[in-house]
Amino acid sequence: MTDIEIAQSTPIRPISEVAESIGISTDELEFYGKYKAKIDPLTIKRDKAPGKLILVTAITPTAAGEGKTTTTIGLADGLKKIGKNVMVALREPSLGPVFGVKGGATGGGYAQVVPMEDINLHFTGDFHAIGAANNLLAAMIDNHIYQGNELGIDPRRVTWRRCVDMNDRQLRFVVDGLGGKANGTPREDGYDITVASEIMAVLCLADDIHDLKERLARIIVGYNYDGEPVTAGQLKAAGAMAALLKDAMKPNLVQTLEGTPVFIHGGPFANIAHGCNSVIATKLAMKIGDYAVTEAGFGADLGAEKFLDIKCRYAGLKPSAVVLVGTVRALKLHGGADKKNLAEEDIDALIKGIPNLLKHASNIQNVYKLPCVVAINRFPTDTENEIKVIIDELKKINVNVILSEVWAKGGEGAIELANEVVRLCETDNDFTFAYEDEDSIETKIEKIVKKVYGGAGVDYTADAKKQLRTFKKLGYNRMPVCMAKTQYSLSDNAKLLGAPENFKVTVRNLKISAGAGFIVALTGEIMTMPGLPKVPAAENIDVDDNGVIKGLF
Repeated sequence: MTDIEIAQSTPIRPISEVAESIGISTDELEFYGKYKAKIDPLTIKRDKAPGKLILVTAITPTAAGEGKTTTTIGLADGLKKIGKNVMVALREPSLGPVFGVKGGATGGGYAQVVPMEDINLHFTGDFHAIGAANNLLAAMIDNHIYQGNELGIDPRRVTWRRCVDMNDRQLRFVVDGLGGKANGTPREDGYDITVASEIMAVLCLADDIHDLKERLARIIVGYNYDGEPVTAGQLKAAGAMAALLKDAMKPNLVQTLEGTPVFIHGGPFANIAHGCNSVIATKLAMKIGDYAVTEAGFGADLGAEKFLDIKCRYAGLKPSAVVLVGTVRALKLHGGADKKNLAEEDIDALIKGIPNLLKHASNIQNVYKLPCVVAINRFPTDTENEIKVIIDELKKINVNVILSEVWAKGGEGAIELANEVVRLCETDNDFTFAYEDEDSIETKIEKIVKKVYGGAGVDYTADAKKQLRTFKKLGYNRMPVCMAKTQYSLSDNAKLLGAPENFKVTVRNLKISAGAGFIVALTGEIMTMPGLPKVPAAENIDVDDNGVIKGLF
C-alpha cells in the first residue's frame, strides 16, 4: 500500500483521547475537527524537570531518500513501546514540496503522523497566517512610500519581499507598481516561498507573544536615502502582524499511527532558513514528556548545524543524544552508483560513499561534542555484506549502528534504536557550538565551512563584502549565521557528492534577519523561491466523489 492508503486504513483515536493520555483536558484544547487541535502553552502546567531532548538528523540527501522524519516518528513509537513517556516535535509541511517533488513531511509506511492529508495540505492555517502577516508588511511598506514616505524609504533598497507557499519560479523576479502614479512606485521586486519568510523564522524562535512582537518590530524592511535601516516597528506594523499570528503561535497536537502524541508547529526549510520546528513546541514537548524527539531538515550540515548553533543557542537547549539517519542506497549514490542499480550489491560504491556518513557522525561527536547513534533505514534489497561494511567503518570512530525497520514495522522496528537512545541519554556530554558569539561574521562562516562542511575556505563576491561592511557598521556582528546552500552536497556545489575536500564556498549575498536574530549567507546558486519539476506531484493528486484524497504519496 502507499503511505496515504496505510494512513487512511489505520484507525486513529480522537485527539481528545490523545490529549487526555498526556494530562491535557478538553478545556485546554482548541479543536480543528476530530483529529487535530491547538494548545495554548500558557495553560499547560507541569511540575517536572524538562525531558531529554533527542535530535534526529541525516546524511546528505539523495534521490534515493533517507527517511529522517519516518525514523523520528518510528523512534518515538519505539520509545513508547519500551514504556517511556515520549513526545514528538516536528515541522509543518510546505505546499511547495507537497505539490512539487519532495513530498510531505509526515513520515511513511507504518511510521506516520495523522491525519496526513490535513497536515500536508492546509492543516490549521498556520502557513496562511504567516503569509498574510508577511504580505501585510509588504503592503504597508509600499503604502508608506505612496502616502508621502515620511521615513524616506529608498524604493531601490526595499529588501522585504512578498511570499506565497508554493513553488513558483515565475515569481522570483517581478516588476510591480506599474500603471501610473495611482498604482504605486515602480520597482524591481520578487517573491519568496513562505517557509523562507523571516516571519516563519520569527514565529519558530519566539518564546511568547511579547517576544514575537519585539522580534517583528526589529525586522528590517529596507533602507532610507541615508543608508539607515528601516524597521517594521517604524512602520507601526508589528501589532497587526502579531494579531494575524496570534493563533498560529499555538502548537498543533496530532498523533502517530500508534497514538503517540505529536506537536507539529512551524516549518522553515533548512537549506534557505534554519530548518527547525518552533521553540515553543519543543519546550512544551520537553515539559510534558520525559523524552522529546525532534528533527531538523535535510542533512546534518544544514538542519542539525542550525538547530545546534541557532535554535539551541537562543532557546538555551541542550540535546542529550543525536540520531543520524542514512540508507545503504543513498550511500551508494554518494559513491557514484547508478540510481537504476541501487538494488544490486555494490560494495565499491558503498565504500566510496561512506565518508559522507562518517563526516556527519564526526561532526556531531567532535564539533558539537554530542553522543551519536547511526540508524540505517533498512531496505529489503540491502545485503548483509553492505550492512557489515557500514558497521565496521563506524566502529572505527566509536559510533554504534542500529538497523531501523520502522517503515514496515512502526515502533516495533525501532525498539533496539530506542534502547540505544535511552542509553545515550544517560551519558554526560559537553555540548558546544561550532563558533562563538564574539566571532566576526566572516569567522563564523569560515568555521562552519571548515569544521562542518570540511571545506578549505570562503570566497566573497563584491556585493557580499559590501554587505559585510554595512552589517558591521550597524552592529550586527554578534548574530549567529544561517547558511543558505544546496542540500545535496556538503559544499555549495550540488554535484560534489560524498565528502569532498579542498573546496571553497562562495558567499554571493548576505541579508540581515534582525527579527529572527541571524544573518543569512546565501551561497552558490541557492534560491529562496523553488520551482516545480518537469512532472510535479500535483499531476497525480486527486479527490474522489466521496471527498477522499488520492495520490498524496
